[in-house]
Formats: sequence, C-alpha cells, structure tokens
Amino acid sequence: MNEAHVLKIAGEFKVSARHVAATAKLFAEGATVPFIARYRKEATGSMDEVVVTGIRERLLALAELDQRRESILKSLEERKLLTDTLKSAITQAETVTALEDIYLPYRPKRRTKATIAREQGLEPLADWLLLQLATGDPVKEALAYVSTEKGVADGVADGAAALAGARDILAERMSDDARARTALRELFKREAVVKSKVLTGKEEEATKFKDYFDWSEPLATIPSHRLLAIRRGESEGFLMMRIVPPEESILPLLEPLFVKGVGPAAEQVRLAVAESYKRLLSSAIEVEMRMESKKKADIEAIRVFSDNLRELLLAAPLGRRNVLAIDPGFRTGCKVVCLDRQGKLLHHDVVYPTAASAGSMREAGEALLSMIKVHQIEAIAIGNGTAGRETETFVKALKLPSTIPVVMVNESGASIYSASEAAREEFPNHDLTVRGAVSIGRRLMDPLAELVKLDPKSIGVGQYQHDVDQLALKRSLDDIVMSCVNGVGVELNTASKQLLGYVSGLGPLLADNIVAYRNEHGPFKSRQDLRQVPRLGPKAFEQAAGFLRLREGEHPLDGSAVHPESYPLVDTMARDLNCTVKDLLRDNSLRQKIPLSKYVTEAVGLPTLTDILAELSRPGRDPRQQFEVFSFQAGVEKMEDLKPGMKLPGIVTNVTAFGAFVDVGVHQDGLVHVSQLSDRFIKDPAEVVKVHQRVMVTVVEVDLPRKRIALSMKAVPVLVASAGAKTSPGPARPASGRPQAPARPKPVDWFTEALNKAKTN
Repeated sequence: MNEAHVLKIAGEFKVSARHVAATAKLFAEGATVPFIARYRKEATGSMDEVVVTGIRERLLALAELDQRRESILKSLEERKLLTDTLKSAITQAETVTALEDIYLPYRPKRRTKATIAREQGLEPLADWLLLQLATGDPVKEALAYVSTEKGVADGVADGAAALAGARDILAERMSDDARARTALRELFKREAVVKSKVLTGKEEEATKFKDYFDWSEPLATIPSHRLLAIRRGESEGFLMMRIVPPEESILPLLEPLFVKGVGPAAEQVRLAVAESYKRLLSSAIEVEMRMESKKKADIEAIRVFSDNLRELLLAAPLGRRNVLAIDPGFRTGCKVVCLDRQGKLLHHDVVYPTAASAGSMREAGEALLSMIKVHQIEAIAIGNGTAGRETETFVKALKLPSTIPVVMVNESGASIYSASEAAREEFPNHDLTVRGAVSIGRRLMDPLAELVKLDPKSIGVGQYQHDVDQLALKRSLDDIVMSCVNGVGVELNTASKQLLGYVSGLGPLLADNIVAYRNEHGPFKSRQDLRQVPRLGPKAFEQAAGFLRLREGEHPLDGSAVHPESYPLVDTMARDLNCTVKDLLRDNSLRQKIPLSKYVTEAVGLPTLTDILAELSRPGRDPRQQFEVFSFQAGVEKMEDLKPGMKLPGIVTNVTAFGAFVDVGVHQDGLVHVSQLSDRFIKDPAEVVKVHQRVMVTVVEVDLPRKRIALSMKAVPVLVASAGAKTSPGPARPASGRPQAPARPKPVDWFTEALNKAKTN
C-alpha cells in the first residue's frame, strides 16, 4: 500500500485516510465493492458503493501513473540522462500529462528537421539566437556555419539555410516546452471550437450525419452525444472534424514565453515561435484535445448507459407466478409458452390470433383459454415487438378472470438470448422461438434474473455504446450488474449460473461448480453447505454468503442479508432475551428491547448492528418496488392512430443526453426532447426521467413518412399539426443546454438526433 496514494485519495474524496487505507487493504485481499460497502462499514466509515468504487478507480490510476514514472526513470537512467533535478521533477509529477511533458524533451525521437540541423552543427547558432542580443546580427553570425561539405548531414548552403536550421531546433525546443504546452492546453479548453464538414462527394451517402455537414460548437460545452456522433461520421469516412482555437490568441500567448528582447535575433525567435505552433504544437495539442474530449464524452455516455441499465435491472418483478408468455407475430403466428412459478417450461405451442380468418382466431382463443386453465396461469406476458399490441387486444378480449394481469414486456435482446450458448444449454431440444418466448415470460417474473444472461450492450438502453472505450464500458456495466445482483440477493437453490456468476466472490467457474453440486446433491439446506462446493474456499465463502438466500434454510437467518459471520452475535442477542432467533424475526417488541451498544466490539460497530436489526425486521426483503400492472391506451396500436394533442400513458425505454424515448404502444418509440421534459429548464434528462418509468405524454407531432413521433411532458406543449412539417416543438425552445457558438448553423433537428440514434447505436 502506498501511503502517499492513500493521503492523496483521502483529500480528493474528503474522507479519513484511515478508511481509505482500510478500503485499499480490502481490495488488495480480493474483496469486491458490494462486499466492502455492505459488510465492512466499520473499516470504511460506512462509505457507499459509489465512493468505494471511486477509491478503487483512483488506486488503479495512481498505480498506473507510478508504473509509467518508473518506466521513464529507467529509460533516462539507461541513457545516462537522469539528473537529480530531473528525477525530482519526475517524482513530483501528479498527473500523466505533467509526467509526459517533463519527459518529452528526452524522449527518443524519429529523425526530424531539428535532428538534421543538429547534425549540421547548428545548435550553437540556435543557442546564440535564443540570447536575443540587441546588437547581434543573425545573418552575419549564420555565415560562420555555412559549409558545402558532405558528412553526417548535407552541408549548409548559405546563411538563410543556417538560420532556418537554427529555427528548426528552436521550434522543437518550444514544442517540448512544458510551459507552452500547458498554456496552449488551457487556451484550447477555454476557447477552442469543434468544427465538422462533410467530405466532398459524400453528401448523398451521409444523410444520417446531415446536421453536421457544416457544424461549429465550443469544445468546452459540446455534449457527449454530439461529439461522439461527429467522431462516428469521421470514422465512417463522411465528415472531417477539427478542434481549432482562435488564431488571433495563439502568438500573443506563446511569444512572451520565448521572445525576451528586441532586434533581429529576437525576430528570428519570433519566427521560430510561429513555426513551432504551425508545424508542431498545433497538431500535438489538437490530438491531445481530441483524446481528452473523447475520454470525457466516453465517461458521460458510459454514465448514461450505466444509469439506464441500473433502472432496467431493478425494474419491479411480478414474482413467482405461473406465466403464459407470448412472442407475437403476424405471418408466422405467436409462439406461446407456459412456465411454472420457478420459470420452468411446461408447454409450448403456436397460435394465430392475428390471422385474417375468423376460424383461426377462434382456434387461437380456445387454445389460449385451455392452456390458462390446464396450467393454472396467473399472469400473461406479451412481447412488445411486431404484432404485440394487436395480440394484447385479442387476449384482453377473451374475458379472462380479473385476477390474471396482461402485461406488455420489453423484448429487447430476447432474440439474442435465444441464440446464445446459455439458451442452447438450457433448451437444447427447442428452437429459437420457444427460447425467446421463455425469456419474455421470465422477464416479467424477475427482470434482473433474466437480463443478466445478456450482454448489457444488447439490451438497448445505451447511447453510442459502440463508440466509447469498450474496456471502460465493460468494467462500468459489470459493476452495475454486480451491484444490482448483490443488492437484491440471489436465491441459492433456483438461481441460474449466469446470475450466480455476478455474486460477490464467485464468478463463472464457481457458479458452474455450485450448479453442478446442486444438481448432484439436491438443494442446499444451509449456507454452510456452500463450503462443500469444490474450489469454493473460505475467502469466496466470506464474500458470497451474505448475498445468497435460502428461504427454507436450516438457520433462520439463511434467508436474510445477515452475514453468517454475524450469526453467533444474533444468537447471543436471542439468548439474552430468553427467546429464539425465530422469535426475534417474528416479534417487533422483542427487537426493540435489544440494546445495540451492548454488543459493540472492536470488530463490530453500530453500523453493522443497525443493519442487522433492520434485516431482522424484514429478512430477505426485495428492495425493488412492488409490481404494478401498466396498460397502454386502448385503441392506440399504430402510428396512424396518433394525433397531435393526444395525452397517452407511456414507459420510458431509454434516456440519453438529449432527451428520453418513450414507448406509447405503437411499435415506434417517441422522443421527448430535453426541452420538452418539464416546464422548467432541464440540463440532464436523468433529473426528470428514468428507464422503465411510467409517464404521461402529449403527442406534439407525428411524421409518418419518416416514422418519427414528437412527444412532450410539458403542461401545455406547442403542437405541430402537419405530419410532414419540420419538427419544431415551440418557438422558444431552449437549445438543450447547448451554448451559442460563433457563426452557428441552424440548430440540430432533434428528430434527426433520434433517427441518428436508431441508425447508429
């Protein structure tokens, strides 16, 4: 453990260095974020998962910085360039950028103009020019370096060539100067503009990037989604992107750093400054800004994706019910499956409720009613894809018992699951359609348990997820999935190996072993039985046990979030009250008699004791919201049914930086632009909406030819009657938090942003 790192992180997060050190030690021992945040509160000072994750990321970043520092020191030492002053500067550098700036003058370089000039012996002339003697004559001084001899480098033909070579040396020194690079970086960050233009001849092919054919926006405030869209247009060969600062600010910024006198020599230095920026610094800093802005955009896009994924994974579960699930279709019919309360497939069939003939529809109805009766169905799940609303209308017309809810289920990614190895392993004798319908039914029962079987990127809640740093995206999404799984808890005897794999301390290999042990020896009877699973050692048990549930476990606390390490403590509490642990779970008056301070020890403090008491009052409680049936507006099943002014219920399917997409039940999500989310100014749509949230929206415009729906959540939105007109939610629409840039083209058509999202994500 690096003490300097601990102190630095403690200052950054404004927490105790002791708690940071304890957290770092736990990470070094292999602990996970959920375990540390939930079961080691005394060590961390009750830091939540966000802070614990942040500390982990900073520890990794500082370790990488130290690795780079050691690599640089080793390189300099091997080349005998390391001095005490240089070593001190490198040791004290606190960022990678500062470190690389210090190292830049000493970095091995390819052959450059400055290299050639040095080989020609012009470095003394460059040093003389830098003195900027007022009485010196550069032309006369340069003549001493003229030589036509051939050697390591070609000779210097004349005085002008000698001065040009000397300026090349100065330009490279200026480019390597940390002060110059720092000043330019700050200028770029403050005042640079992102510009994009369409490449000649690409106009017809690049229609999805039309809004960026001639675009300009400040680098400091360009939204993540817009920068990523422009970069994608560039990577696909349609756009050219530049990041440029105001030209008039460059030389006044750089010249004072190097031009210290007046006269002909100072003028040569001034020329070198201009050349250094034009030939070296401009491109170098622009590349840095491209990388930095991309990283910043990635962070924001990953944050949006992660927030959306969390909301989707933690959607309210229906719970254990016998479910009839329907994967709708027109031509090929609807695939129907019946599942028991554990999600086991009992029966499957194909019906044709949307067929043209009355006979087929009657047969479909009779078949569905028969399956409902035979399998004692308690809920019906219908995928929201093609023919979903039509199938829903048909099913609701069957006059089902009021106790059987009919629920539309988002089926994004179901087809991917049905073709996956996990689906083939579970249903080797069934085709893709059966697997897809099973997935729809299980999503209704428990969204989290089913969605963990998918790559999060296939669920459809991201924003330019294919353009961001894939390693960073995966790490963040894995963190979210692990956080959700462990926050809810996992039923040990019924969980899939995919779900078990996300439990703290387990992973795919141990999850496989647990399922294999369960299949061979039958259901686990207690948490302690986990110790019999091959290769599941004490550390893995410590990490995982508290997040695994056994509803009928041998110990009363096996179905709770109380960790087995705390069982003796709870047993002691029960003995002190002359009762059993079961009595404590049943009787609130007994729990109120527990004096928590009596049980405080060096290892267990009030945070853990408080958690234990809360868990005793609601053992194994699912933290997710209670399920409520949602229904779309009856009679509104396709885009043609929509009219401006309609108020409709909807479900948020995706939240992006520019607004929210809402499903109103017409097979095409509508867009609520950020400017239409509220009557007050909204900078971040997440302030107002979350994925899977139920909302009431007003139809602003319906553009049938382009399949676009504009929606609003404002109290009194401005409607657009013409379906073919350009989208304009209102004359006073804010520019979605977008700053004004010089010579700005027309604002982005926010329908186009929605269309681009659909085409490019």
